[in-house]
Amino acid sequence: MQFTVEPSALKGGSITVPGDKSISHRALMLGAVAEGRTDVSGFLPGQDCLATIGALRAMGIQIEHSSDTEVSIHGSGLHGLSDPDAALDLGNSGTAMRLFAGLLCGQSFSTLLSGDESLNARPMGRVIEPLTLMGAQIEDNDGKPPLRIIGGRQLGGLVYRLPVASAQVKSAILLAGLYASGEIAVFEAAVTRDHTERMLRSMGVALSQGESQIMMNGGQTLKGTDIRVPVDLSSAAFIVLAATLAEGIEVTITGVGVNPTRTGVLDILREMGADISLDNVRLYGEEPVADLNVRPAVLQGIMVYPAMVSLAIDEFPLLFVAAACARGKTTFSGIAELRVKESDRIATMAEGLRALSVSVDETEDGAVIHGGKLYGGTVNSHGDHRVAMSFAIAGTVAEWAVIIEDTDTVETSFPGFVDCLQSMGVNIRISGQPA
Repeated sequence: MQFTVEPSALKGGSITVPGDKSISHRALMLGAVAEGRTDVSGFLPGQDCLATIGALRAMGIQIEHSSDTEVSIHGSGLHGLSDPDAALDLGNSGTAMRLFAGLLCGQSFSTLLSGDESLNARPMGRVIEPLTLMGAQIEDNDGKPPLRIIGGRQLGGLVYRLPVASAQVKSAILLAGLYASGEIAVFEAAVTRDHTERMLRSMGVALSQGESQIMMNGGQTLKGTDIRVPVDLSSAAFIVLAATLAEGIEVTITGVGVNPTRTGVLDILREMGADISLDNVRLYGEEPVADLNVRPAVLQGIMVYPAMVSLAIDEFPLLFVAAACARGKTTFSGIAELRVKESDRIATMAEGLRALSVSVDETEDGAVIHGGKLYGGTVNSHGDHRVAMSFAIAGTVAEWAVIIEDTDTVETSFPGFVDCLQSMGVNIRISGQPA
C-alpha cells in the first residue's frame, strides 16, 4: 500500500487524534493481572494494541469492547493467567514483546513470544539481561525473538543500572518485580517515560521515584481501576508539524498527554521557532493532559543535544522532516537507538529526504540536515509507520507530489491517519492493497 500526498492548503479547527499507544498497552497488561475490573476509555484500537488483547485473551483474560475506544478488562490477579495453546503473536509491537517478557517470566507456565518479520529481527538482549539476573530463564534466537519464557522460575530482587535509557526495559523489570521476592531498584541513564510507574501507583502499588531511580518492593498486588487514556502526543506531533508548516490557520488538538517524560518533541519544535501553546492543563488520573494550540511559524535549524533524546525518542523521524523544512542546518546526535527501531530510522529518513532533494550528512549516531526546499519524489518507508507518516507531512509542503511506499503499518499506531489528514485539507490518497 502507498500514500500519494500533493502540496496542500490546510484548514484550521479542532482535530481528533487517537489515544496513547504506550498507555493503552500498559492498561491492558496491568488490568489483566489486577484484582477486579479495569475500565479503559480513550483506548487506541491500533494493530499493536489489538495484538496485546489477542495475547491476553489467549491466556484466559476476559476483555470486552463497548466501543472501539472503550475496553473492560476482567483482571485475574497476579497468578490468574493460563497457559496459552500456541505462541503469542505480537505482530509488529516491540512494546508488547518487551513488556510481556517481564510480565510472563514469573508465571508457572512457559510461553513463546513471536511477531512479524520486522519484530523478530529486533534486538532483545537489553531486556533479557536484567530479567535473567532476577532469575528468569529466557531462550532466544541470537538475542532476537522468538523468545521462549520458561515458567516455574522463582524471581528475586534486583538493583540494576540501565546501560541505555529505555522505558520498555524499565517497565519489563517492574512488571517482573510484581512476581519477585525482595526489592527492585532501577537506575536510569536518562529520564524515560514513566507511564508504568504512574499506572502502578493508580492501582495501589507502592513505589518511590527519585531523579534517576525507581524503587519497589516485590510481590505487591494491583487493584482494578478506571483509566482514561490521553491523546497520544507521538501521533499529535504529526498534526502539530503539519499546522506549523501551513499558512494562515490555527489548529487545536484536545486532551493530549503532556507527561513531562514525553514532551521533548514540543520543546525541540519550540526551540526551532514553532508556535505551540498548552491550554487547560489537567489530569487524567495521574497523567497530565492539555489542549495544544498550534499556529504557523518559520522554523530555524538548531543543534539537538543528546540530553533531549529520551524525551522524544519516537518523534525523531518527524523532527528530521521539520529540520528539512527549516532555514539553515540542524544537527542531531546521540540517537543511535533509532537504528534498532522498526527500521534503521536514521538511514531510512536520510534515504527518503535525499529522494526529495534534501542534503543529509549521516553519522553513526545522528545526522546533519541542511534545510530548505523539499521537492517531490518517491520514498520507501521500509515498513516503518512513523517514517511513513513523517513523509506524508513532508508531502504537504513539497514542490510536487510525494509518494510513500510500504505504508501498511501506519494502522499500528494511528488508525484513521489518512482520514485525519483529509479532514485538515491534506490532498492524500491511498493506492494498492495491504500486504
